[in-house]
Amino acid sequence: MLKKLKRKILTQAIYSASRKAGKKSLVKMIGGLKRVSRIEDQARIDFIIKALEANHPMVNFIKKLTTQRSKKSIKKFMENLIVRGLLENVKVREAAFEKGEGVPATLLISPSMRCNLRCVGCYANEYNKADDLPFEVLDKLMNEGRDLGIGFYTILGGEPFVRKDLFKLFKKHNDLYFQVFTNSTLITEEVCKKLKKLGNVMLQISIEGWEKETDERRGKGTYAKIMKAMDLLNKYGLPFGCSTCVTNKNEELIFSNEFIDFLIAKGALMVWYFLYMPVHAKPDLSLMPTPAQRKHMLKRGDEIRRTKEIFIIDFWNDAPFVGGCIAGKHYAHITSEGWVEPCIFTHFSDGNIKDKSLKECFNSPYFKDLRSRQPYNDNQYLPCQWIDNPEVSRDLHKKHKLHATHKGADDILKDEKVMKEVDKYAKEVSALYEDDWKKRKASIDAKEKKLAERKAAAKKKKK
Repeated sequence: MLKKLKRKILTQAIYSASRKAGKKSLVKMIGGLKRVSRIEDQARIDFIIKALEANHPMVNFIKKLTTQRSKKSIKKFMENLIVRGLLENVKVREAAFEKGEGVPATLLISPSMRCNLRCVGCYANEYNKADDLPFEVLDKLMNEGRDLGIGFYTILGGEPFVRKDLFKLFKKHNDLYFQVFTNSTLITEEVCKKLKKLGNVMLQISIEGWEKETDERRGKGTYAKIMKAMDLLNKYGLPFGCSTCVTNKNEELIFSNEFIDFLIAKGALMVWYFLYMPVHAKPDLSLMPTPAQRKHMLKRGDEIRRTKEIFIIDFWNDAPFVGGCIAGKHYAHITSEGWVEPCIFTHFSDGNIKDKSLKECFNSPYFKDLRSRQPYNDNQYLPCQWIDNPEVSRDLHKKHKLHATHKGADDILKDEKVMKEVDKYAKEVSALYEDDWKKRKASIDAKEKKLAERKAAAKKKKK
């Protein structure tokens, strides 16, 4: 009861300060978070405070988030995700790690691989659409995950909203926070009304660029439906972001100021950038961003963060923020058939949630071996076991008896032509990022030194 009361008080304090959204109130709010945060997070909080004091665009971003979205959705975001999911649950997960056990911060789940679209190059098409995870299994996942310290769930597919019982799941577990990646074509007034009443769901809408790029990959008329969905979400005050698959055809466009400004104007709060990955049957590397384009993404990502009122996540170039690949460590994916994969791009598993507990699956020989090798490369701009360090994925596959979660998943490990192309790509990326990593490593080393000093000072203070 006391813990719940403290959570409510902290949530209300954060909410009230953020609604004012002035520089002073925001600095005060974040300073308050610092007092209840781990030493490891306090340096990040100091960085945010300095940015706010320097009138960073984040000030207006927070203002938009808290004043243009429904009161319930923002309070749920703060209580379920920030206070409970990040501040409270991290202690539970750390205790598990100290025992040598793995517990991810977020769990990715594909309740169904059914989809009303057929996007070019989508890995979702490789799965059996008939096999949905039963509601009882989804419910079990939420309960087991909560006990382990997981409060944040990402729902994928297929198209999640083909499952009408998802709303029942969101309602039953209203103390958790859900992020849903959707093509948005099934978003209606009725769906928005349900989401507004729930408050604990944020949508991430898939988009490939302008109408031409989006409809080429997702089907004619899809872009128009996305625009309509965004307008509906704004009408009901629902927070949403966007997700885009980066290819060598759209990279420059989706990182352009014009496109970012357009998404901001449409109400998007964030953008996820995922590289096109050759992990489906009969892999094709022709759509992959070139090494030079990946480096351009790094440059543009830094510029966007400094100048735009939007939060972006570059799944590859942001790896140094978390120490390289975190698959199987801080997140994992469960397929519609119940197979527990370390990553949405790693279509192999040695455990199924239908006959094992989450804890057993997270601590399988495969997952433990995977975690022991992370980061796979001293250069954390090269985090991936598939396209940056292919020798890792090949060795893991040889060492462990793994189940391929779809037909053709092991083509990338067996097709000699594809393997040579991947090796060539990895070599080029490695050479291109060498100087960038040297600079970043120096910055990381300096921060780690300060962190060690903070910990020493805190330890001394306790004595």
